[in-house]
Amino acid sequence: MPAYWIGEHAITDEALFADYLRQAVPLIERFGGRYLTRAGSHDVLEGDWRPNRVAVIAFPDMAALQAFYRSPEYQPLLALRRQAATDVITAIDGA
Repeated sequence: MPAYWIGEHAITDEALFADYLRQAVPLIERFGGRYLTRAGSHDVLEGDWRPNRVAVIAFPDMAALQAFYRSPEYQPLLALRRQAATDVITAIDGA
């Protein structure tokens, strides 16, 4: 069953976030992840929600998503992302 990473990012340093993405995307792909959304593609229809960027990434399953997130290779990138943005990251099982 697929699993989805939903990332809500309020980016505070565009250059640093771009550096994060440059390094994180190949790692995401190595763990079987693929982006389902593109930057700037969200539109808030209701409520007071103001992220700069929303990312939805599909992984083959929750184990692959968790393996990516907890991998030693991702840990320095996670720290880099946290320097560049305030985030809410959610992992959800697919149907």
